[in-house]
Amino acid sequence: MQDFRNLRVWQRAHGLTVEIYRLTRAFPKDELYGLTSQLRRAASSMGANISEGCGRGGDKEFAQFLQVATGSASEVGYHLLLARDLGYLDQERYDALSAWASECMQMLVSLMKTVRRGGSQRTVERRGGG
Repeated sequence: MQDFRNLRVWQRAHGLTVEIYRLTRAFPKDELYGLTSQLRRAASSMGANISEGCGRGGDKEFAQFLQVATGSASEVGYHLLLARDLGYLDQERYDALSAWASECMQMLVSLMKTVRRGGSQRTVERRGGG
């Protein structure tokens, strides 16, 4: 078992989640139970699944939680696109957040590959998740 806070991928995902929470405060109130909620849940799911996977017993379970986190990163990407197309995000902000979500996804895929190849917890900590 390792401390998820030591993983760079968790740090990046957590930072993105905090930024999304800040950003969605400005979304229309009628989106509170729609896009705002969906975007926040998808973003927080990345970090939550990384942390839960770190608390599990073995690499196979850890990899499964990383895969779920990867799906959540992809979902964040879609919700950001939708927010842009609805006029809630300007292009510049969309580009920055979309790149951040893509970076998280790439880091998750890299870490998942390492774990599935049998990378020890020690190796994963040293690499910092990507």
